[in-house]
Amino acid sequence: MAKNKTARGAELLTVKQVAELDNVSEKTVRRAIDAGLLECLRVGPHGRLIRIHPAQHEAYRRRVKW
Repeated sequence: MAKNKTARGAELLTVKQVAELDNVSEKTVRRAIDAGLLECLRVGPHGRLIRIHPAQHEAYRRRVKW
């Protein structure tokens, strides 16, 4: 399976990519994850890497009004 892809082929987003899409800081994205507002996947050794499925990002954007 290709890097950053789910079994269905969707490209997973990094914290940095989500921050750039939403025009916010990476810290803001991490706070949203910690607050349970944005669902993420933890991958890699010890689950340290964070990836966000595009559908979860879209759901977060619908819930949070800028």
